[in-house]
Amino acid sequence: MVHEEAFVAIGQIEQWVTINGARCANPVILFLHGGPGNTMTPYSDEIYGAWERDFTMVQWDQRAAGRTYGRNPPAEESTLTIERMSADGIELAEYLTRHLGQEKIVLMGGSWGSILGVHMVKSRPDLFHAWVGISQVVSYRDNESASYTKVLELARSAADTTTLASLEAIGPPPWTQPRNFGILRRATRTFEAKVATAAPPSWWVASADYTGAQALKDYTDGEDFSFLQFVGYKGDGMFSKVDLPALGMDFKLPVFLIHGAEDLVATPEIAQRYFDGINAPSKKFVLLPHTGHDPNAAMLEAEYQILVKHVRPLLQ
Repeated sequence: MVHEEAFVAIGQIEQWVTINGARCANPVILFLHGGPGNTMTPYSDEIYGAWERDFTMVQWDQRAAGRTYGRNPPAEESTLTIERMSADGIELAEYLTRHLGQEKIVLMGGSWGSILGVHMVKSRPDLFHAWVGISQVVSYRDNESASYTKVLELARSAADTTTLASLEAIGPPPWTQPRNFGILRRATRTFEAKVATAAPPSWWVASADYTGAQALKDYTDGEDFSFLQFVGYKGDGMFSKVDLPALGMDFKLPVFLIHGAEDLVATPEIAQRYFDGINAPSKKFVLLPHTGHDPNAAMLEAEYQILVKHVRPLLQ
């Protein structure tokens, strides 16, 4: 059995990593959270705890997120880049293979984590058995435009004059005002909630080490900082640089994408088109009804089935 919680030296700072599993010999899964500042560590026991009999689960508070933010508060003028975050992730993957005595690990991530994960597996495919992307974001240009257009159409169809007015006021992307991203995100949540099944409320009860006043402040401050780094003060943040097809469509490892049919942030049409163009040793696309951008029970079950039925046999 393995149960470890510690700051690990990654990218010249200490970053918070947890490792939990029933058997050291089980396949290792490194999960990349979204946000970028929305670490899943506070919720991992409730959501992924049952997986620990079959897999060793690794949660990582990325640079400027959660407890890593608390340990290393970034200077206001500091900048996050996809390249820096990807280098951090690769360094962590290298550490995990050494520390846990495994040649490779499985990489899985959602939303922002799906961007980061593709950069990591394209850079160092030798470190990973497979890539499992959840709510896969593909490109700033395509995703943001499709999201805005689709939500605008839904607001018109629903005669939702409040949402319609807010979207028409900001106009279509690209934007130079960071608040516009938040306006669209609120609208996507409104319409996804009408058709998608929500996650159980128990999922979002944070573990004890994330509920103290300082821990809550670190989480919130990290979330705010990371969001602004993602969108940029003038629309020039990390998101504006996202163009996964430009990294190349040939993958040297199996690729599995799991997507909500009701996803209004990373619309399934964009993800499907990207998937169709991928060349990989094996690949599979799973589209889930009644599921939006955020995880729910159906998405969790689909992730588990992909890991058990498709990924684990690759390791034997």
